[in-house]
Amino acid sequence: MSIREVAARAGVSPATVSRVFTQPQAVASETRRRVMTAAEELRYAPHPAASSLARGRTGNLGIVVPDISNSFSALVTKAVDRQARRDGYALFVAGSDEVVHDEEASARALAQQVDGLLLVSPGMPNDALLALADVTPVVMLNRLLDGIPAVLTNLYEATSHAVEHLHALGHRAVTYLAGPDGYPNDVRLRGFRDACSRFGVEGSELGPFAARFQDGIRAADLVLATSVTAVVAYNDEIAVGVVNRLADRGIAVPGDISVVGFDDTQLAEMVTPRLTTVRIPAAVAGTTAIEMLLDLVRGRDVGLRSPLEVSGELVVRSSTGPARSLPDPDQESAP
Repeated sequence: MSIREVAARAGVSPATVSRVFTQPQAVASETRRRVMTAAEELRYAPHPAASSLARGRTGNLGIVVPDISNSFSALVTKAVDRQARRDGYALFVAGSDEVVHDEEASARALAQQVDGLLLVSPGMPNDALLALADVTPVVMLNRLLDGIPAVLTNLYEATSHAVEHLHALGHRAVTYLAGPDGYPNDVRLRGFRDACSRFGVEGSELGPFAARFQDGIRAADLVLATSVTAVVAYNDEIAVGVVNRLADRGIAVPGDISVVGFDDTQLAEMVTPRLTTVRIPAAVAGTTAIEMLLDLVRGRDVGLRSPLEVSGELVVRSSTGPARSLPDPDQESAP
C-alpha cells in the first residue's frame, strides 16, 4: 500500500499525507483525521526508518514506571499509550521494579531510541535526571526538580481528608504504611503527619514497603503488633494486602481495624469490603504529562512553565467504620 493510494482515499495530495506522518502539527485537524482514517482502512503505515530520516526523529516516546505490574502504573501507561498513538507515536515501556540503578539504566537506554521520555515517580538522583534531560526531552510525573517540566498529583489535602474521616469515626491511633524507601517528596506522609497533629490523632509509621500486595500482607502482621485502630496505606495494593491478611487472621475490617488506600484503582472495588481510598486521577495525570512532553518534542518551550497539578479526593467505601470500643481499665480492675 503506497502513500498515493492513501492520498486518493482521503482526497488530498501525497505531500499532505507525508506531512500528516512527519509534521502533524502543520496539518489541520480535520484533514489529519481524514488521512489517518484512510491509512487505517488501507492498513498503511509509513516506513519507520524513512520517517525518521525525513523529520530527524524516531517516532517513538518512552515511559519508565516504578513497577509495570502496579495498577496505578498500568492506568498511567494506558492513558499515555492512547495519547501517543493518537499523535502518531509508538510507546516504549520500561519498569524499574523500584530499583534506582535499574531505573537510571532503563531511562538512559530508552533516551537513545525515543524523541522524548516520561518518568513516573522517578527515584534517581537529581544530577542523573538533569543529565538525562540533556540527551532527550524529559517530563516527570510526581517528582519536582527545577529545570524539568512536571505534573504533580496534589495529595496533601486529600490525605488530610482521610485522617479527618478517621478522626470523625472515633479513631485516635492511626498508622501510616510508608511506600518504597527513598521515594522523594512523599506528600502522602507529610499530609498524614500534619493532619494527625491538627486533629489530635496519635500517628505512627511503619515501613518502608514495596508498593505491592505481598508487602501489604507483611505489613498487616506488623500492624497487629500495635494498638492502632486504623491504617492509611501508601497505595491500594498494600491496602488490599492488609485487608486480605487481616481476614486470614480473623480480624474484622472495619469492625476491628479500618483501612484506607491510595490511587482508587480497580482493586479498590474488587476487594471485600470495598476499599476507602484517595482517588488519584491517573489517566488525567498521564495524559497531561504526555501532552507536555509532546510540546517539548515539537519545540515548544515549557521549561519555565509552573508544574501542573491534578488533585486527589477521598472516596469513602466500606473498609472504614467507627473505631472499636476499647476496654475500660477501671471496669477491668473491678472485682
